[in-house]
Amino acid sequence: MVRLGSDVLLATSRLRGRRVGVVCNHASVGRGFEHISDRLARADGVRLTAIFGPQHGFRSTVQDNMIETPHATDATRRVPVYSLYSDTREPTAEMLREVDVLVIDLQDIGARIYTYIYTMANCLRAAARHGVDVIVCDRPNPIGGVEVEGASLVAGYESFVGLFPVPMRHGMTIGELAWMFNDRFGIGASLEIAPMEPWHREMYAEDTGVPWVMPSPNMPTPDTAVVFPGTVLFEGTMLSEGRGTTRPFELVGAPWIDAEAFAAAMNDQDLPGVYFRPAMFEPTFQKHAKQACGGCQIHVLDREAFKPVRTGAALLATFHAQDPRRFAWREPPYEYEHTKLPIDILAGSDALRRQIETGAPVSAIAASWRADEQAFRELRRPFLLY
Repeated sequence: MVRLGSDVLLATSRLRGRRVGVVCNHASVGRGFEHISDRLARADGVRLTAIFGPQHGFRSTVQDNMIETPHATDATRRVPVYSLYSDTREPTAEMLREVDVLVIDLQDIGARIYTYIYTMANCLRAAARHGVDVIVCDRPNPIGGVEVEGASLVAGYESFVGLFPVPMRHGMTIGELAWMFNDRFGIGASLEIAPMEPWHREMYAEDTGVPWVMPSPNMPTPDTAVVFPGTVLFEGTMLSEGRGTTRPFELVGAPWIDAEAFAAAMNDQDLPGVYFRPAMFEPTFQKHAKQACGGCQIHVLDREAFKPVRTGAALLATFHAQDPRRFAWREPPYEYEHTKLPIDILAGSDALRRQIETGAPVSAIAASWRADEQAFRELRRPFLLY
C-alpha cells in the first residue's frame, strides 16, 4: 500500500504555526477518502486560509473543457476559494496575502498536456515572486513511471497545455515534475516535496492501493488514463474523442466513419498490446452531440507493451486516410491559444500534423521521436525520487 505525500506531510509538524493555502480538487483525498482541506482545517496549530482550484473547479463540477470557473467562498471551511482557471491562472499577490505556505495536492495522469501540472508551475512562479513556500504532496503516476514516449514540445509552441520541453508521456510523478520545473526550468521557488512511501516506478494506479477518484470529469477510470496520452490528440481534430460518453478517450470516431472497416484497418496494423473493437456511439455534448458516430473502442490488452502515443498517431493517420476530404483539424481558440492550431500545441509542434497530412508511415512518425525520448530520459534522471 502506497502512503501518499499528503499522509507523510500531515504526520509531521511541518505546517504547525503557519497559514496554509491548498491547491486541490475533489480528487485530493487519501486512502480513507478524507479530503486534504478537511485534514488541514483540523490539523493542530495549522490555519487554513485559502483554497485554490484548477481547471474544472475545486469541486470539479464543470464537465466540459475550456469553461472557466468563478471564485467563491467555501461555506463549510469558511475560506475563500480562488479559481486558477478564470481571469487568472496564477495566484495573485492578494490571493497569497494570508498564506505562508502553499500546499499542492493534485492528481496528475502522466501526460504532458494535463493542465494541473501547469497550474502547479504557475503556483511555483507566484510563490517565488511573493516569498511563499511551496510543498508538493506527491501522488502516483497512474500509468507508471518507466515509459517515456513522444516528441518533446518545441520552443514557440508553449501554451497552457504545454510549457516545457517534455514528451507526451513523461513517466514522472507530480512531485518529480515540480522539482524539475523549479530547478531545471528556472522557476526558483522555495520548494519541498512530500514523498510517497513507498512507490515503485512499475506501478499502475491499481497497484497502489490508493482509491481512484476521477482527477477530472472526463477521466473516469485508470483505463482512461492509460490511453489518454494518445487519444487526447483528438481534441485537435473535428473527430470525437468520446467526450459526452461514459468512455471518453477510449471511444473515438465521427458520423461518416464505417466502424467495422475502420476497426479492421486498425487491427491490421498489429499495434502492440491493443485491440480495436468496432463501435457506434452518440455523444451527449461537445463534438457531434446527438449524432451516431462510427469508430472504435480501444481495448488495452497488455499495458507494458501498449504504446499510447504511437497508437494515437496511428488512429489519426487511419482516420485521415479513410476520408481526407472530411477529416479536419480543429480551429483555434483552444486553451487560451488564439493563433496556433490546437493539434500543434497538443503535439508540441507542427511536425505530427504535417506527417499525417503527407501520409508518413506511423513507424516513421514514431521513429522521429526517439532522439527526444532519449534526451528526456537523461534530463529527468536527476529528478527521479523513486
